[in-house]
Amino acid sequence: MKRELIRQLMERLWAKYEYASILMNDARGKRYSVSGQGVSCAMSKMLSECGYVIKAYDGRYFCEYSFGELREDSIDRIVSAVGDVFAAREKAEKAGFQSMAYAKPEENELVSFTENEMHQNPDECSDEIIVDRLRRIREHAMSLDKRIFDCRTDAQYQIYSKYFLSPARELSQKLLWMTGSYFMMAKKGEIIKSYYKAYSNRDGMAVLDKMDDGISVTVKGALELLDACTIKPGEYDCICTPEVTGMIVHEAFGHGVEMDMFVKDRALAKDYIGERVASELVTMHDGGKSAVEVASYEFDDEGVSGKDTVIIDKGILKSGICDYQSAITLGVEPTGNGRRESYERKAYTRMTNTFFEGGSDSLEDMIASVKYGFILENATCGMEDPKNWGIQCMVNMAREISDGKLTGKIFSPIVLSGYVPDLLKSISMMSPREELCGSGFCGKGCKEWVKVSDGGPYIKAKIRLG
Repeated sequence: MKRELIRQLMERLWAKYEYASILMNDARGKRYSVSGQGVSCAMSKMLSECGYVIKAYDGRYFCEYSFGELREDSIDRIVSAVGDVFAAREKAEKAGFQSMAYAKPEENELVSFTENEMHQNPDECSDEIIVDRLRRIREHAMSLDKRIFDCRTDAQYQIYSKYFLSPARELSQKLLWMTGSYFMMAKKGEIIKSYYKAYSNRDGMAVLDKMDDGISVTVKGALELLDACTIKPGEYDCICTPEVTGMIVHEAFGHGVEMDMFVKDRALAKDYIGERVASELVTMHDGGKSAVEVASYEFDDEGVSGKDTVIIDKGILKSGICDYQSAITLGVEPTGNGRRESYERKAYTRMTNTFFEGGSDSLEDMIASVKYGFILENATCGMEDPKNWGIQCMVNMAREISDGKLTGKIFSPIVLSGYVPDLLKSISMMSPREELCGSGFCGKGCKEWVKVSDGGPYIKAKIRLG
């Protein structure tokens, strides 16, 4: 019934405008948490919504109009409201407001209906089952050592259905993702340390099995931090675990190749397409179809099919990623990276599954090759400067390597910084297998949150630590 109403609405808009499309998003999600503070279980406002966004083109400009409910008796009002948006733009232009004109969108015909397999759908489990699993995981962690004085276990999931209709396209997808994590707190005297570990998948409840399997390693990490030393600032040979590699990929180069920043001349990468920006060992991917993880999809929020975009090919910067409107402006093909925080928000160029390809070096050989340096693990946060290619990231732990062997000495906390091309060009070894995780969300300018994953193999590089 909704699709029939959507088509009725769009027939009216297609008769009035040169182009118009609509995206319907129906999403629901829950969050769970168990800790010493108690238990929480609730629908997530951030993960749950139902609404529509229309994008129309009048021969010069695009305008958007979003709404939360569609009924037969509301179609006239919606068509009128879209017209009001164009009238407001015309009024602003007469008052001196400058805006960019666009060429008419061109779309290939495509009809697609997809649904990812949901072998262990959390939506079909009771809240009690999920909370009980998280409680047992927490109790197990705390039973391993009396120095673990608290452990917070979390899980969240989202199931969403999206329907896109334009003159040439009718697309539908239903997708699931789920994540789980624990935050271990350890204490020795007045010293308190924490260690975080997260898991993600597209297969639901199996993420809790991964949490079960990783408890002892995570507890060990928290306890080791109790004896951590302060590192001497300097540049070192470093081996990055896949999660730290992922943070470098995401922060160091991911944001810098979002091509809506090219339009605004806010990214240095714009001037380096075709140039060497990394070691020849580095090949970097992003896309809704570059991997099977939390940010995978068949089409983006502008009706563009998801892709596997090779951003860096053997050290050479080949392409950025872009939304549909930025692609029109720049005269390039859209990469399927137009994503919205919600139906009420604008589509921006956003990362999806972003990672380095694996290489051919074993972790053992990488460690053996280090005269003095560190293994960096347990990434916490990072920030980048796309305009100047600066990077600053936080890592919770550095394991000392001396004469090709781990000494057992731990340093924490660690600040990783530098000039992005210098860091990427220094990569000299890579392990064979990529690992991705999508436990968090990515913001654009401290807002516009969307689900992403990142990762890669173990890498060896020269990195400035402090």
